[in-house]
Amino acid sequence: MSDYRLSHISGHLGDIALHHWPVPQPRFLVLLVHGYGEHLARYHHVAEKLNQLGGYVFGPDHLGHGLSQGERVLIEDYEAVVDDVHLAVASVRQQFPDLPLVIIGHSMGGMIATRYVQRFADEVRALVLSGPLLGEHTQISDMFGLADIPDTPLDIRTLSRDPEVGAKYQADPLVWHGPFKRATLGAMCDMLSTIHHGPGFGSLPTLWLHGEGDKLVLPNESQQTLNKLRGSDFDRELYSGAQHEIFNETNQDDVLRRVSGFIVRALG
Repeated sequence: MSDYRLSHISGHLGDIALHHWPVPQPRFLVLLVHGYGEHLARYHHVAEKLNQLGGYVFGPDHLGHGLSQGERVLIEDYEAVVDDVHLAVASVRQQFPDLPLVIIGHSMGGMIATRYVQRFADEVRALVLSGPLLGEHTQISDMFGLADIPDTPLDIRTLSRDPEVGAKYQADPLVWHGPFKRATLGAMCDMLSTIHHGPGFGSLPTLWLHGEGDKLVLPNESQQTLNKLRGSDFDRELYSGAQHEIFNETNQDDVLRRVSGFIVRALG
């Protein structure tokens, strides 16, 4: 495994755990933005691949997730979460002020990464979205509209065609295994609307990756917003049969090669 260390920064509602996968002479920075209910330590294999390209990889556990403080999975303001991510970038930029920044966001992290780009476009060289939670009307908004939030656990079979991925997820004590919280769903809906009506990607190189079999974040829902935001350098790859966590799918090597090739091209 690549070199790995953990630090902490002060976020808007408590300490935020910041994961680092450094390399001796980095050529660029990679910010990983994880999804709902999980944490960044699940991305060691992704970081290792990006380290091989010369990337210094880092990212936070969001408020209420993983090793960060806060009530579990309670997020009432996603703009504040974007602020926390910006603080994480600033802390690494102190050491590497001139390196280009690539952002990779998965699921809820794709939503956060998209809003980050809308707010801080000048700081970003390339954007990768993996199964991003986007769209004006989504399963999230349907759930928020229910009188009672279903208290049903995530079906681990929807994560990957590899059953070991679901088994590890289910056994991980840092993963949230309970129901959604209404305040979090409401904050997601607000952010999805803000993003949909916000600025587009312009000339920012952007790669959208999605499993065609994704039942947690439907590709056609994400496409609602991506069709509106896409700029002059927009590429996509839909993987037949793949489930939600394409970085943990049976074809993850192909996915990581696709991401690596895109980064090399985007950075020139």
